[in-house]
Amino acid sequence: MLGFQNWGSSLGPRAIAALLLGLASRSNAGDLPPPPANPYLGPSQDPDNILKYITSNTLTGIAFALILTIAFIQTYWIRKWGPKWMLCLVIGEYTYALGFALRFGLHYAPDSRNLYIVEDFFVVLSPCAFIAADYILLGRIARYLDCAEYLLVPSQRITAIFVTSDITTFMIQAAGGGISVSNNISTALAGEHIFLAGLALQLASFFTFTCIYCCFLYRVHKHKPEIWAKDRGGTWYRDWRVLAGALSLSCVGILVRSVYRVVELSQGYQGYLTTTEAYFYGLDTLPLLVAISAYIPFWPGRFIPSESTVLGSESQVDSIDKDMQNSAALA
Repeated sequence: MLGFQNWGSSLGPRAIAALLLGLASRSNAGDLPPPPANPYLGPSQDPDNILKYITSNTLTGIAFALILTIAFIQTYWIRKWGPKWMLCLVIGEYTYALGFALRFGLHYAPDSRNLYIVEDFFVVLSPCAFIAADYILLGRIARYLDCAEYLLVPSQRITAIFVTSDITTFMIQAAGGGISVSNNISTALAGEHIFLAGLALQLASFFTFTCIYCCFLYRVHKHKPEIWAKDRGGTWYRDWRVLAGALSLSCVGILVRSVYRVVELSQGYQGYLTTTEAYFYGLDTLPLLVAISAYIPFWPGRFIPSESTVLGSESQVDSIDKDMQNSAALA
């Protein structure tokens, strides 16, 4: 939960509002050539259309509806089963849906640079919250199983380390995205390179995390077979390995999307991947939908009990906290 609080406090409403205003202020309409009479004719040749295509309302509507449905279901899951430390996933889903809602506006105003900036902000950066949720979940699984020693990074630090990395790459991408919409060609290219660096660092960080996770599963299976099979024979929603499978599927989806984004930006904003909407939905939106929808049937709150009943180090932490509170009261 600490990682999520730090993540949220670092990106408060004022910071995000200031960032958005800063990005929008970089757009200087006076330096641009006159807009075309009909932006729907030849969008690939339209200098004001950054996407170089007209967004499909049909695809946007499908994506928006699916993301919002997932967010609604998981909001209910949190109310029913908890845990609150999965809130970052749900909040990210709502902001992600907002990004797709703005794509409706881009369909009717394809030359609006300010609208594109805000839409791109939410669509590209909201998945940072999905990544943060996976970081938090691994630490919780390790503490629940009392197998934190099999993590390559201490469970108390794994969330903090990787969420800090997530925040850092988030800010690098935001800064690069803001600079890249400059009307100055050299400045815009510098922004593209900064944005690409942020995406590459995010990919490297998440790939490292995925390797740590795979190593953790291997070590538990090898050294703690009784823990590995402790839920065998019970109901599927009490078997921690099912939740581990959902986290694995989520990792695969995020990795596919991250690789796509790095390759896409390496081609530049006028590259084939960037200017083809089908790739955006097939290699970006779809993998992320898989990553977040995996937790609909396999919601962590159904597998990991409340903190008062968690095994191992989690209960020990609760006990230590209570002892400290009692000592402070006596003092």
